[in-house]
Amino acid sequence: MGCAARSGRHRRDGHVPRTCPSRDVLRAVDDVSKKAGGGKPGKRAGPPGGRTPDAGELTETGTVESAAPMKNKDYRRELKPLHAELVAMQEWVKASGAKVCIVFEGRDTAGKGGVIKAITERVSPRVFRVVALPAPTDREKSQMYVQRYMPHLPAAGEVVIFDRSWYNRAGIERVLGLCTEDQARQFLQIIPTVERAIVESGVILLKYWLEVGQDQQTLRLQSRIDDPRKIWKLSRMDLESYSHWFDYSRARDEMFRFTDTGWAPWYVALNDDKRRGRLNVISHLLSQVPYEPLEHHDVSLPEQQSAEGYRPPTQPLHWIPTPF
Repeated sequence: MGCAARSGRHRRDGHVPRTCPSRDVLRAVDDVSKKAGGGKPGKRAGPPGGRTPDAGELTETGTVESAAPMKNKDYRRELKPLHAELVAMQEWVKASGAKVCIVFEGRDTAGKGGVIKAITERVSPRVFRVVALPAPTDREKSQMYVQRYMPHLPAAGEVVIFDRSWYNRAGIERVLGLCTEDQARQFLQIIPTVERAIVESGVILLKYWLEVGQDQQTLRLQSRIDDPRKIWKLSRMDLESYSHWFDYSRARDEMFRFTDTGWAPWYVALNDDKRRGRLNVISHLLSQVPYEPLEHHDVSLPEQQSAEGYRPPTQPLHWIPTPF
């Protein structure tokens, strides 16, 4: 099954987002990496890997184009109307009782958290709920693998965003040997049926893979090491998985082969340029949810209450310092 866009609503300004890149793009990513040299191969790595083209350089045909990183002022200008559209989508979800589930996957440092933050920046956490589950407990390990994710699926009027998901089994768990090959293959075989059941229950299910190049991953990991504001993002697993680039590529490709279905396709977002990547994902997301803006009545503020003898408190208040 391909990545053809499902029927949905495009932005009111007439912008029609591109459909996701073909798998030729993903092959081009790894092919260029193989030819460049300088990477760290994994336990089953192929030819030495090197630089993957920047996200903005890859087109849907797999060719390379130059693209300067987007400036912050341009990013903010483009993001503002998208945020307004997300608010309109939120109101429609609440009013219609729609159920939206968004899955974000990708290599370490692919920018999943940044995309999610951009999506949720101007919407209500009572409607948009982010799920980032920790490592499973001993009890959860004894359950059916996807069982611990099921309670977090959206109810009517909710948008649930998974920052990593049940696809951990097809990716990081498989690459780092945290599950057996039999367990990984069993997962790949059954998950399309599980997702069909989710979709048939009325959930709008969107799955995004954020693609990042080797050089960019190296820069981002080094930034986590060097920047005290980012050190919390660095985990032992990040360092362990860093050397398994082509193992992840193989796992990703097989995951797509088994789970890219007509009812739950994978959409691939090039994200070496984080700002462009965030805009592209939000734009595409809006095109996949068939929301319509609700009618708003004119609103004016009521008159404020008069003081009616109110006096400020006489007891001292503990004001915080004002160094800024």
